[in-house]
Amino acid sequence: MAALSGCTAGTPEPAAPKAPDPEHLLLRELIAGKERTIDLYTVLVKAGETKLAPFLARHEEHLAELRRRLPAEPAPAVSATPSAPPSPSKKPARVSLSRLREAERKAAATRARQLGAASPALAQLIASIGACEALHAQALPRSL
Repeated sequence: MAALSGCTAGTPEPAAPKAPDPEHLLLRELIAGKERTIDLYTVLVKAGETKLAPFLARHEEHLAELRRRLPAEPAPAVSATPSAPPSPSKKPARVSLSRLREAERKAAATRARQLGAASPALAQLIASIGACEALHAQALPRSL
């Protein structure tokens, strides 16, 4: 038995993985949601619906500010093996004003839940974003 314990005495214990910072996880969630919303608006703006460009611009500003608050992460190691080609993407879902309005409502409703995991400065930004989304839900035109 003594020999067994002596074998591991010089080997350091592997460090336990560091738990992810809850605020970083929240920022990633916010960023992913903003990217989805921007994708919806972009479809219609690229289709010529220029009335929606100011809405899109506000979401892009929110995204830029959220990304600014997310600390830079080390780049992943480059693999020597070639990666598989991307799978063919699905045909984009039809985007409508009612879908945009619903996305804005859902996003605004989610913001209150997200405030609890945020620092005061981030909570202020989240509340402002939520207010903007709630306003978007009301201000979107009824038709294009």
